[in-house]
Amino acid sequence: MQYAHQKAPDKHLIQTEACIDAEVPKWKDDAWYWSKEATDWGWDWAPEDKKHLHPKYVPVFRYARDIIGCLNNYVDGWIDWNMVLDRQGGPNWFKNWCVAPVLVDPERDEAYFTPLYYTMAHFSKFIRPDAVRIGLENPHKTLMATAAKNPDGSIAVVVFNPDEKARTLQLALEGKTYPLTISAKAIQTILFNQINHQ
Repeated sequence: MQYAHQKAPDKHLIQTEACIDAEVPKWKDDAWYWSKEATDWGWDWAPEDKKHLHPKYVPVFRYARDIIGCLNNYVDGWIDWNMVLDRQGGPNWFKNWCVAPVLVDPERDEAYFTPLYYTMAHFSKFIRPDAVRIGLENPHKTLMATAAKNPDGSIAVVVFNPDEKARTLQLALEGKTYPLTISAKAIQTILFNQINHQ
């Protein structure tokens, strides 16, 4: 992404086909989305000696890492390929089922907002249209974070902690320090509504 940006800095980079692939969705099973059970397409066709190239992953972790990684590397927009799917992970003529932020059961007139929906909300609710990503120094090896300044002047910082234990950190902004703790295996958004410029 950095290479593409350097070659054409005036062009927009947009991730348009993000998804949790190769899975029939798990209906109303929040825990599955936080466990290392998902596989990619390669898992299905790879021979046994190559399956290690397609390791199982945690769906929420993959989603958060992808969004943060893209935003931190010149991507202007991130779009899930499938915002709403049925319980099978379709409809899909090719039967390459996927998971989506929202699953529906048309026969029962039910909707399930998966943990992916709430993961995306950490970004889409607080990083508003026409926001500008701002620089951020992150000394932690495992924590991931991104920050953006919204048109109204507010600043949104999204932090992702994939570790098995809580982490403490300090946000420093315009000469002030804000200590905080993020739980284990969690995503947290911090919104600075008004920045004091005195």
